[in-house]
Amino acid sequence: MAALAVAGLGGCGSLAAPGSVDMGRLRELGVSPDLVYLVDLPGHELAEQSLGVVNEEGFGAFYASPEGRQVELRVDRGTFDDEMCAAVPVEAAPPDAEVVCDHDDVGWYRLAGDRQEYVVLRGDALIRLSGRAADVGRAALKAAVAGARPATDDENATPPPARVPVERGDLPTAGDGAPNNEVAPGG
Repeated sequence: MAALAVAGLGGCGSLAAPGSVDMGRLRELGVSPDLVYLVDLPGHELAEQSLGVVNEEGFGAFYASPEGRQVELRVDRGTFDDEMCAAVPVEAAPPDAEVVCDHDDVGWYRLAGDRQEYVVLRGDALIRLSGRAADVGRAALKAAVAGARPATDDENATPPPARVPVERGDLPTAGDGAPNNEVAPGG
């Protein structure tokens, strides 16, 4: 699978409220709007700067915890079945790590090395939610991917925070408001 076309998390940038996606920006990047899904993962927030395109038209994002744990969401077109479950390597795990599969009522749980993921099909959308096994539990991954929902333009309607004017100490209380730049003796 091709790499996500955005930088990974480096510990900086803003965390968006769940559902706060800029669909217009994603369309400009080439993401197909019907492949933009969001999940709710307790203890993690959608990392706004991580949203980007996967492959030709897919969607990718990271969810991060305040402690720095990361879970990756990837959505692309595709298929998946029991045979593919063990044959396809788990992303970011050692390529030769044995893949252990469990097909349950939600989808396919896969574990390889220290990485785990859930894979779910929704029509032709192949949804993958993955992370280090030490960072997120299987039950949390399962619940999050089971509740994966398509993002809509309405979810981008979250208004930006109100801007607070900066208090400046060098502005006069009368006149045109220009800063006081008088030259003092010796200067």
